[in-house]
Formats: sequence, C-alpha cells, structure tokens
Amino acid sequence: MTRHTPPPGFDERRFKALERSGFNRIAARYADGAWLRASLQTALLEAAALAPGEHVLDLAAGPGLLARDAARQVLPGGWVLASDIAEGMLAEGLRRATAEGLPGLLAAACDAEHLAFGDGGFDAALIGLGLFIFPHPAKALAEVRRVLRPGGRIALSVWGEREVVPLISRAQDCIARLLPAPKVPRPSVFRLGEPDVLTALLAEAGFGDVQITPHVFSCRFDGADAYWQAFLDLAGGAAEALSRLPESTQAQLRAAVADDIEAHREGQGFCFENTVLIASAQR
Repeated sequence: MTRHTPPPGFDERRFKALERSGFNRIAARYADGAWLRASLQTALLEAAALAPGEHVLDLAAGPGLLARDAARQVLPGGWVLASDIAEGMLAEGLRRATAEGLPGLLAAACDAEHLAFGDGGFDAALIGLGLFIFPHPAKALAEVRRVLRPGGRIALSVWGEREVVPLISRAQDCIARLLPAPKVPRPSVFRLGEPDVLTALLAEAGFGDVQITPHVFSCRFDGADAYWQAFLDLAGGAAEALSRLPESTQAQLRAAVADDIEAHREGQGFCFENTVLIASAQR
C-alpha cells in the first residue's frame, strides 16, 4: 500500500456515501465559512493563471466558492463547470451565483474518479482541498488529464503535513484519543502533504512542469465552540459520523478540544497558522 492508496478494510462505497451525505448537510455553512480559506483561494487562482474565454473544470467544487471566482476571471466568453459528488453543495453554489447575477457557472454532480466528460474539452482544471478526499487520487488525476486539452493546466491545493495544519489536526487528535476507530476507515487528509509525494503523484499521472509552493494562512476564532464548528464544517463525512454520536459523547469531545487548543490562544480568542501546498502542472 502506498501513501496515496486507501487504508486496509476501506469500504469505498460507504465512504463516498458518507462524504456525500455529510457535505450535503453542511452546504450552506460550508459556503458561509469562505473567509477561512480566502487567501488560499486567491493563491490557487494565481497558480491557475486563468484567462478570458477559457473553459475550466473545478473538481470537488462544493458550493462553488472557487468556481465562482474562477468564472469571473474567464469572462467574457469562458465558463466554469463545477463538479462534486454532493449535489446539495452544487445547488447551494448555483443559488448563490444566481443571487450574485454571475453568468458562466455550470454544475454537474459527478464522481471525480469517473468523469462523465469527453476527452480534451477543458483548458484548465482546479481542485481546491479535494484531491486527498478521493479514495484513488491517481485515478482522479488520470481522468483530469484525459479531459484537458493538450497543453492544458491543472492547479490544486492540499493540506500540508499533520504538524503544520492544527486547524484539522487538533480536533482529529481529540477524536482519536476519545473515540474507537471509525467503522468506515478514512484516508488521511494529510497523505499528500509532502512536496515529493505530490510531485511524484502528478508526474506519474503524466503531468509535466510540476510546481509546488507552500502557502501559509491563519484562522482566528472568538472561542473554542467557533473552532469546533469550523472543523465540523470542513470535515464532511467525518462530521456526519460525529453527528450520530450521543450528545454526552459530543459534549466530551467539545470539552477536550477546548482544553487542547489553549496552546493557540491569543488574547480573547484562538489563532491557528496552517500550511497548504499549492501545485500547478501542465498536460
């Protein structure tokens, strides 16, 4: 087993169903939390270097946070197709795009490892904090390469290594300490967090001119409850599983998290400095 393959006992069907259900349930809150990742989104779009008139695929698009900004960059004449396994997320994104009067945004519910698009139809592809969620990231990248035109580009972001992403790891450590192992094993969200691992994965998928850049961003929260909610709003299927726990167990988790994040206290709130990797490459 390589670092970017699923863990032993992995049930792909159940995992994808849980992710779909979890992200559908939090669609509006996920969209409202865009401020958490604003600088990351800007850096990813800079790496993508989109131009007016281009046709862009955004995978793991969620409620279209990245796709909507990308659509503004490819107008006039271009469009962005937002794709996600969670159709409720896409519906939320389209609703917000309509409210903003934003043209050029399309949506299609689709499994990233089995794209329902023809060969060579896109100029660029984006994957914002999504590649590590796919059970088989190499398969997803092969599909992206297939649907890109010759010379097309991919730009993506992934969480860095565990120790440099306390936004996620602090809560995960509490969960691992207090709860039994999950019934549906999950691939680690940090499994692509080393530059050499991500570079090799892109190269093996047939991409060239691979560029990897670390990006550091900070998140501030007024209190421990706000931090915990932000984690849940990023966690998808894991949050769905946690929501099914007895309230007493959920209260224990919240208390443990509040204790653990004291190391991040700044004044009356908490600050978390996190590192992501931004990658760009060419077909």
